Amino acid sequence: MADYDYDLFVIGGGSGGVRAARVAAGDTGARVALAEEDRYGGTCVIRGCVPKKLMVFASEFSQMPELARGYGWDMGAGAFDWAAFRGRLNEELDRLEGIYRSLLKNSGVDTFDARARLKDAHTVELSTGETKTAKTILIATGGHPVRPDIPNADLGIVSDDIFHLEKLPKSILIVGGGYIACEFACIFNGLGVVVTQYYRGAQVLRGFDDEARGLIAEAMREQGISLHLGTNIVEMAPASADHSATTATATDAAMGATAAQSLELTATARDGNGPIWVKPTSGAPREFDAVLFATGRDPNSRDMGLEDLGIEIGRRGEIKVDEYSKTAADSVYAIGDVTNRVNLTPVAIREGMAFVETVFKDNPTAVDHELIPSAIFTQPEMGTVGLSEEDAREQEEIEVYCTSFRPMKSAFAGQPDRVLMKLVVSKASRKVLGCHIVAPDAGEMIQLAGIAVKMGATKEDFDRTVAVHPTMSEEIVTMKTPMRTA
Repeated sequence: MADYDYDLFVIGGGSGGVRAARVAAGDTGARVALAEEDRYGGTCVIRGCVPKKLMVFASEFSQMPELARGYGWDMGAGAFDWAAFRGRLNEELDRLEGIYRSLLKNSGVDTFDARARLKDAHTVELSTGETKTAKTILIATGGHPVRPDIPNADLGIVSDDIFHLEKLPKSILIVGGGYIACEFACIFNGLGVVVTQYYRGAQVLRGFDDEARGLIAEAMREQGISLHLGTNIVEMAPASADHSATTATATDAAMGATAAQSLELTATARDGNGPIWVKPTSGAPREFDAVLFATGRDPNSRDMGLEDLGIEIGRRGEIKVDEYSKTAADSVYAIGDVTNRVNLTPVAIREGMAFVETVFKDNPTAVDHELIPSAIFTQPEMGTVGLSEEDAREQEEIEVYCTSFRPMKSAFAGQPDRVLMKLVVSKASRKVLGCHIVAPDAGEMIQLAGIAVKMGATKEDFDRTVAVHPTMSEEIVTMKTPMRTA
């Protein structure tokens, strides 16, 4: 038997890699090392889920004075202090990174603050010049945001850059229509930034339930976000005196999507040194203080020596693995966003735990990637689990139970907010195939609804559950008549 430096070497210090490393070391006594070239905690803790959710919380306070006045409070709107918030945010991220480092240390994991690549199937090369050998190597390097392939796209920013902004822009153009684009559109709008969003498709949040994403798009517009569909840009360049432009203002929110399809725009460079001329498919120039590209993410698999080992890499750079997260090289495994299966932090953690069960506990464990609840932290939020109405009706005959209404809290204050509760039900088995909620705190609701859907609950199981009154969520168990069948 070969003598290796370690039983396991993990490349990547995000949520999945750290969980796998410390459980393998702590539970099985394996000799484990981990290398991370950036900050411990990865995308989720350092530049994704956690700081984004804290920004969501910050942005929601802007709505509170108006709501409070509806309840009789004499409360005025205040000013948002980005510098103060960012300072607190950085302190929190430093604290969380320290926790991740401590978890590894206390589990007996050796850590290397360095980039790592594979020299062979059992050897890791570090950017420090060291080499380490391991019986098993686990790649958990995550992903990164990508810019579109247009001239001077680097003048814009991506999601990783947001948390390092010295000051908030007065106006911003967000390019993209996925959950990251929509979440940050709502965040910046709530922080007082004039927001314009361009998406080339017919509706934002492609792949989610049509009715649910339509309600979110409507709510975004009502809140003042200038959302333009069927719109894209093709060129960016530093502005000059020859480039005239119209400045983005709050009146953009009143513009229709059709008119927006023929606009040109300008934006301010990410370093704040001046406006950028940006050409869309057609139209006249405009000015923005910043442009955010939220146009997709790719796996971090480049220059890791994988192809030399016969490890298959997909079109976007995803590492191909089997149901147990093993690559074509028997000693090399991969988990999390670098495999581009289901790119969610809890999924990466689950995959890391399954890897330890399989490799170190002699208990082959495959992760079930079906019926995973998820949330989109727009305002209002969307919580979803299972099939959309559109996907379900392509598979079998269904019934759709749906209600949309004004929630008590905002209705009393005279606000136009609406929420949606929706169940997609199999006609044959009566199982709930999908549950979709658009409402404040929908993410909290869908976690519990996800348990029932995962267990295979039927519509009658929902019906037998007594409602909690008065709540928004009670509508999930009080819808008796299908709105439609398909």
